[in-house]
Amino acid sequence: QVQLVESGGGLVQPGGSLRLSCRASGSIFNFYSMPMAWYRRAPGKQRELVARITSASSTNYGDSVKGRFTISRDNAKNTVYLQMNSLKPEDTAVYYCHGQNLGVDYWGQGTQVTVSS
Repeated sequence: QVQLVESGGGLVQPGGSLRLSCRASGSIFNFYSMPMAWYRRAPGKQRELVARITSASSTNYGDSVKGRFTISRDNAKNTVYLQMNSLKPEDTAVYYCHGQNLGVDYWGQGTQVTVSS
């Protein structure tokens, strides 16, 4: 079993920045081998991929966040980050951390990000 706990969400003005963190824990897992990702779901919309990072730290991003968001990982801390810059009102959503371990999908509980003046 793997537990994922997100933090760092909140209210920010348009053009501002936030950094989300997702810490993994559990009895049997190797974080360094886990592909990790951030997804988001805005009210009335489907869940969408925000960013993904492989165990080799290769990354890819959703088109709407390219050039503004950066995903990274610190294997020593079992943590994946999402640095969000130049935030827009349309980035408002609940952000979820996702990880895969031994073919099993794990999700965090989500953290709310609201971009508003």
